[in-house]
Amino acid sequence: MPEIANSMLENINRSSPDIIVITGDLTENGLAAEYNGAKKFIDRIECKNKVIVPGNHDSRNAGYLFFEDLFKTRSTSGQFGEITVVGLDSSQPELDEGHIGRENYNWIENTFSVNGFKVFALHHHLIPIPRTGRGNNVLVDAGDVLELLDRSGVNLVLCGHWHIPWVWRLNDMLVISAGTVCSSKVRGKMSQCYNFIEVDAPESDCKRWHLQVCRVFSRGEKEKVVDSII
Repeated sequence: MPEIANSMLENINRSSPDIIVITGDLTENGLAAEYNGAKKFIDRIECKNKVIVPGNHDSRNAGYLFFEDLFKTRSTSGQFGEITVVGLDSSQPELDEGHIGRENYNWIENTFSVNGFKVFALHHHLIPIPRTGRGNNVLVDAGDVLELLDRSGVNLVLCGHWHIPWVWRLNDMLVISAGTVCSSKVRGKMSQCYNFIEVDAPESDCKRWHLQVCRVFSRGEKEKVVDSII
């Protein structure tokens, strides 16, 4: 949907974000032409700090190979001031189910062994969300991953997959699911949108953070869904 995509792009660039996190499904079937179109769109986003992970659709038809060619790695981490972001590929080729795997747990824990605001990004859901029917939408190792992230003091989890924007709070961790920016595959009465997240550093010795989350729609309308201290 190019008109909506262009409108969303204008909204994003107008907000001058410090970090862009894209949680997968850049393509429908992991094909080269789809990847090339997605890359052109992402390159037009005016932000130097981008964290991108693949979704299950991106890994179809060995599409993860194109992802690696265009974005270098399927899992990554970055330190942006006081914010640490870990982005991990939860997809499995030709499977819709998500998986992190024990072989990645130590890397995740070690990367988050720093102070500051900690963000974990993946495609699949860690917690079930409403209006997804009987679909298997949760990581097969979700329990182990949740325990790991909670123990590591992660503040924010970002995911996508079912195109339903939703927010859960688990202890002092927010789990935020994205909708879709420009796909026609929206559910129910939801429209295309993305999450705009603002994090304010704690004052003095306080270790808690002020977090605001708005859903931004194609015409620039905003709906605040979180205004919280975590």
